Amino acid sequence: MSFVKFHVFQIKLHSIFILIAELNVRLVNGTGSCSGRVEVYYKGQWGTVCDDGWDINDADVVCRQMGCGGALSVHSSAHFGKGTGLIILDNIYCFGNESSLTECRHSGIGNHDCNHGEDAGVACSGEEHCSILGYIRLVNGTGFCNGRVEIYHDGQWGTVCDDGWDINDADVVCRQMGCGRALNTTHSAHFGEGNGPVLLDDVECAGHESHLISCSHKEVGKINCSHSEDAGVICSGKIPFLVSVRLLNGTGSCSGRVEVYYKDQWGTVCDDDWDINDADVVCRQMGCGRAVGVHSNDYFGQGTRAVIKDVRCYGTERFIEACSSDGFPKYSCNHAGVTCSEIRLVNGTGNCDGRVEIYHDGQWGTVCGDNWDMKDAEVVCRQVECGRALNSTHSAHFGEGNGPVLLDDVGCSGQENNLLSCSHGGLGITNCSHSEDAGVVCSGKNIESFKSFLCLDYTSNYRF
Repeated sequence: MSFVKFHVFQIKLHSIFILIAELNVRLVNGTGSCSGRVEVYYKGQWGTVCDDGWDINDADVVCRQMGCGGALSVHSSAHFGKGTGLIILDNIYCFGNESSLTECRHSGIGNHDCNHGEDAGVACSGEEHCSILGYIRLVNGTGFCNGRVEIYHDGQWGTVCDDGWDINDADVVCRQMGCGRALNTTHSAHFGEGNGPVLLDDVECAGHESHLISCSHKEVGKINCSHSEDAGVICSGKIPFLVSVRLLNGTGSCSGRVEVYYKDQWGTVCDDDWDINDADVVCRQMGCGRAVGVHSNDYFGQGTRAVIKDVRCYGTERFIEACSSDGFPKYSCNHAGVTCSEIRLVNGTGNCDGRVEIYHDGQWGTVCGDNWDMKDAEVVCRQVECGRALNSTHSAHFGEGNGPVLLDDVGCSGQENNLLSCSHGGLGITNCSHSEDAGVVCSGKNIESFKSFLCLDYTSNYRF
C-alpha cells in the first residue's frame, strides 16, 4: 500500500506543508523540452504552478528534476501561456538544492489563491551534465556547425579570445556541439565581433576533452583581448549520432538491420566479423542501451547495398565511425543486425507507455502483473529513459503479448537501474497467462543519449 507523509512547518503564522511524494514535472509551450510553463501531475491530470514567490531557486529545482541543468531565467504571469485544469501548487519555497519540487515548502496540494494568469515558467540551460560554463554555441555562421564561439557564464553569453587558438581547441568545440571534426579555426573576429564580455583567453586543449571548459585556460574573465580577437570554428557539420546510423525492419526503434549513411546514401553493413562489441557501439550510438542480440545472415532482411565491411570495434566507442573497418566491400555479403536493450514498451500511445516486454534467449516475452507496483514501474521508466512512472497497469491493459511470460513476482525497491536486478521468481518461472501482462505509463521525458556530452542553449534559435 502506498502512503503519503506530511510535514508541517510554521512560518510567519502560516502553515506550510511539504508533500513527500513524487510529483512528475513537465514544461509546456516553450521553445524546447527545457523551457516552458511548469506543470505537475497529480491524481491523473496535469496542472500548473502559481507564480506567488516563484524565484530562481524554485526554477533551479524544476530544471534539475527535468534533467535540464540549471535555470537561466524564471518567468511569471503566464509568460508561456495560460494553462488549463487545476492550479496544483502555490507559494513554493525552495532552497535550490532540492532534487524535486515535492521537497520544497508549499501551501499544500490544490491550496492557492491564483488564476492561470499567474502560471509560473522556467527556461533551463538544457543539459544536466555540464558545469554552467559548459553551455556553448556557434554564432553568426552559415549554419549550426560554424561560427563565433560563445559560452554562457553568470547569466550572459561571452566570447573566447583567439590567443593560442588552434585546431585542438576547435576539435573540442566541434565535438561538444555534436558537429563532427574541426575543419578550421578562425581568428580576428572572422565571424564578426561579439557583445558582452570576453570570457576565456589562452585556451589550450589537448583535443580529447569533451568540453571546452575542461581545457587549460586563464581564469574566467581574466583576459587581455578585445572582441576584434574573437575566436571561431568551422566544423565538418556531421552530427554522427543523430544521422549516420539507423536500424530497419526490426520490432521497434532499437532492433533491426544496421544501416549507415555513406557518401550521401544509406547502405548496410556486411556481417563479416560482426560481433557483440560492434553491436554495442551501434546500440550506444542509437541511444538504445546495450546490445542483447547480434544478428547475421540477413536476419532482418537484405538491404539494397553494403557500404562497409569488416567492422572492428572495441565496444567502448561512441560511434561506429570511430571503429576500424575495411571500407566499401568489393563483393556481395550478408547484412548485419542488432537487438538492443533488454526491455521495451509495446502497444502504447508512444515510446513511454505500454506493455512491458524483456528480451531473453533470442525472443521477447512479457512480465506478469502479480505484485506489480509503482516501484517496479519506476525502474522500467528509468531503464527506458522515460522519466518517472505515472502509473503501473495490470490485466493486459495494453493488450496480451505473444511468446513466453518471462518474469513473475517482481519486487523492486525502486532504486534499481535494470528490471532484472530486482527480485523475481526466476526467468521463465511463472504461473501466469498473458491476460495478466504488466504495463507502465511513464511521464514521457526522454533524455536522449547524445545530451550526455552536448551542452546546447535551448533558449536560442538553434535547433537540430
